[in-house]
Amino acid sequence: MTNAIVPCSTRVMNLAHFLTQAARRHPDEVGFVWGERRWTWAQMEARVEAMAAALASEFGIAKGDRVLVQSANCNQMFESMFACFRLGAVWVPTNYRQSPSEVAYLAAASGAKGIICGAEFPDHAAAYRSEAAALSFAIAIGAADFGPDYDELVEKYLGTKQTSAPVDRDDPCWFFFTSGTTGRPKAAVLTHGQMGFVLTNHLCDLMPGTGPDDASIVVAPLSHGAGIHQLAQVAHGAKTILPAGERLDVAAVWSLVEKWKVTNAFTVPTILKMLVEDPAVDRFDHSSLRYVIYAGAPMYRTDQIHALKKLGPVLVQYFGLGEVTGNITVLPPALHRIEDGPMARIGTCGFERTGMQVQIQDEEGGEVATGQTGEICVIGPAVFAGYHDNPEANAKAFRNGWFRTGDLGHMDAEGFVYITGRASDMYISGGSNIYPREIEEKILTHPAVAEVAVLGVPDPKWGEVGIAVCVPRAGMAVDEVTLRDFLADKIARYKMPKRFVFWDGMPKSAYGKIAKKLIREELERRGDLEPAQHDEKAPA
Repeated sequence: MTNAIVPCSTRVMNLAHFLTQAARRHPDEVGFVWGERRWTWAQMEARVEAMAAALASEFGIAKGDRVLVQSANCNQMFESMFACFRLGAVWVPTNYRQSPSEVAYLAAASGAKGIICGAEFPDHAAAYRSEAAALSFAIAIGAADFGPDYDELVEKYLGTKQTSAPVDRDDPCWFFFTSGTTGRPKAAVLTHGQMGFVLTNHLCDLMPGTGPDDASIVVAPLSHGAGIHQLAQVAHGAKTILPAGERLDVAAVWSLVEKWKVTNAFTVPTILKMLVEDPAVDRFDHSSLRYVIYAGAPMYRTDQIHALKKLGPVLVQYFGLGEVTGNITVLPPALHRIEDGPMARIGTCGFERTGMQVQIQDEEGGEVATGQTGEICVIGPAVFAGYHDNPEANAKAFRNGWFRTGDLGHMDAEGFVYITGRASDMYISGGSNIYPREIEEKILTHPAVAEVAVLGVPDPKWGEVGIAVCVPRAGMAVDEVTLRDFLADKIARYKMPKRFVFWDGMPKSAYGKIAKKLIREELERRGDLEPAQHDEKAPA
């Protein structure tokens, strides 16, 4: 007779306890730096405890309530995350560059009970109140008419005890809104248990050995991937360095790297490209860097080589969507090489993260053969709990328990994953599947091209054709004839873009990524989407 198994508790650590642990172990050490200001771990813990007490006592925030945060990077924004976690409430950060109406939609979609809003966003606060019925209060970061000042509330409640709420593994802690590059943004529900695994995995796979002697600099909005990265720093008592300015100041970043002996950073390829191509990279000492982690998009090989030459063997790539909190694959420093060869894993986003499983699937959900292209799917503890109040999106996102990333790629015999592109980016020309990523890589090997995006556009003859939007390097010139000749022996004829256009700059998302939705909109605005006139033979 088999003994029955009694279900065990699903209780997990409240993520706010990471800050409490750091404050206990390193109370007088600097934990957070913003410009010229700095806070010790003990001061951060006290301020978070005070804000949590204010949210509970003044506004009735309790476990499960959602609090929207509209703010540029600042200490108050970072603190608000821990204050919400402490109460068992859900932190709902926005992309602060979005319009008032866009963010008001997020407030309504999340069912937020209140907002913490930068004083510089009064129009956003007004839009929330008019469009989000559930909102009952607003707190201003700075002096503003729409609500009490955040820091005054902290001062009022300093010294008030506010213990962390008990939470279960599947209790939500963060609504991570997708960027909305296709359709309305969706709120991916991140939970205390899931995030506990993610942070452990980040420290294990991305930046092993990180601890109290380390420092991490922020060069992206804390509302998304950078916030998760900095939460991992808190978990191991590593200080966070926040540049003073809202906009990216490359020289200021490198100056802070030198001053604080920064050891790690999280960024996206476009920002990393700006950091290493600016002359300031050679003016400051960055030898303290051990891990420069990039994600959000693959890094083109030419940019990767340049970064390695400037920074040394410190690059770490990971692949992962917000829904999996960046936790799908990793390519560590040892597999980033300047020279081509067996140890230079060119074109791959790495192998499976610890505890995660990746499978390349066909349209029916079956596993494809090694080397064959399909959709990248994943299972494991880092996968989110689903989209908030969106059963239709959940039905599309999961199949047989696997989360469907929407990215196309293949896996080699050793388990390395190669991303071909978003399923939505692929286009069909004359019956052949065209993957823009491959073409973009080839175009970027031309020394005069700094950035490129290839899109499929409608064509009356071929169904779709490619259009390549190119940004020349400063002080250099390039034209369509030159690029065609350059690519002639590098890509198959049917993959050759039918048109090339040249812009001074590429539209990017608020997170610094090249956003093809924005590029397509700009092409339409400029009237550049007329069908190509090249009368070539149909692709073989």
